[in-house]
Amino acid sequence: MARQQKSPNQVDIQRVLVANRGEIAVRIIFACQSLGLESVLVVSEADRLTRGARLADRTVCIGASASSLSYLNIPALITAALETQCQALHPGYGFLAESQALAQACSDHGIVFVGPTPDQIHRMGNKLQARILAQESGVPMLSGSEKLRDASHAQALASAIGYPVMLKAAAGGGGRGMKIVSHEHELVSLFTSASAESRNAFGDDTLYLEKYIPNARHVEVQVLGDQHGHLIHLGERDCSLQRRHQKVVEESPAPNLVASAREGMRRSAIELARVLNYQSAGTVEFILDGDTQKYYFLEMNTRVQVEHPVSEAITGIDIVELQLKIAAGEVLPFKQEDIVFRGHAIECRINAELPLEGFRPSPGRITIWKPPQGPNIRLDTHCFEGYEVPIYYDSMLAKLIVYGANRAEAIRRMKNALKRFEVEGIGTTLPFLSFAMNHERFESGQVNTVLVEQLIKEMLDQTRSD
Repeated sequence: MARQQKSPNQVDIQRVLVANRGEIAVRIIFACQSLGLESVLVVSEADRLTRGARLADRTVCIGASASSLSYLNIPALITAALETQCQALHPGYGFLAESQALAQACSDHGIVFVGPTPDQIHRMGNKLQARILAQESGVPMLSGSEKLRDASHAQALASAIGYPVMLKAAAGGGGRGMKIVSHEHELVSLFTSASAESRNAFGDDTLYLEKYIPNARHVEVQVLGDQHGHLIHLGERDCSLQRRHQKVVEESPAPNLVASAREGMRRSAIELARVLNYQSAGTVEFILDGDTQKYYFLEMNTRVQVEHPVSEAITGIDIVELQLKIAAGEVLPFKQEDIVFRGHAIECRINAELPLEGFRPSPGRITIWKPPQGPNIRLDTHCFEGYEVPIYYDSMLAKLIVYGANRAEAIRRMKNALKRFEVEGIGTTLPFLSFAMNHERFESGQVNTVLVEQLIKEMLDQTRSD
């Protein structure tokens, strides 16, 4: 039976500061509109004329175009929220979405942070601490190390673990500070490179080691928790198609999983969230060995994910609306047994990039923008014809999501949608995505985290032979 009771600790939220940009800002604005909430969008100088600025009830310019002077400026965000009398702040994803400092600043100034607590962000933000907590929770772990003192220490531990191994940044994310080490003679140079990359990206050069799985899949479980100890999951997503550790295609449910792996990952995700007393939307990520179907903890993201729409499609649940309700102190309106999984959903990220040139960014003015329409097709975007794609931010233009009664139907629908998507004026990843959807490896569900590299090589070979 669905939960109907109200919490005595509910907060009256009427106005929300949207502390992000791009398609996720638009997504949050729509959720606010659905709940009857006012939205105040922060914008940089470069984003004054975006679609989000047109849709929000109000906009506040918080700084220059560079993200360090705007979207990453905590004092500017807090000032914007206070001056516009926003009761809550939604950080979206990226930028400061997993910033303990922002969450704490919100708390200090009486602003509701739409996300987990500062402590929960802190405990999952450091990958070494997260590994320890996951291990204590009984979640399966890859062989790995604690903090590495230096390259010699890494060599000794790598020999004990067995090559290949992966060097990873303890403060990391997005693939920065991450290096695959196949042989001992590579370790010193890659250790130096990973340390520098981590220091530049996060201000922290702490590294650790993990066993590397060559035929690996990236599978994650969507969890939701309220402030009253209730937890649910919305199933798992396969995010194996990646380039430079950045996801390209996601789908739910994950294909070709044995029941024990599927059920085990869902159970482990809930157990970890329970130990944290987790509140808000979050994602527990796993590495799945494609050869053995054994899974291992990777990390937990304490925010809404780019790929959340595929989970919404197969459950009918609006995750961003739930984030706002949970932040207001409401009780989750349903139990795990109320969640029904139906059909299959696929998401393709449309980026302003040139895939055959190493996914080089391709900013500029969009002269033609004609996205596909039709039943069971969803487009999350901030773009429009005439939009100038800036050089300052992530290159994602849109997320194309399709739903089908089964995976085969979803793939067919995605193929047709990509074929009808017209964009001119800039280069995009549309040709690569069409190639991937039509490839036998994807169609059969035989995916892994290095498949994109193989597909790009095939595309290049095909281009040269034409």
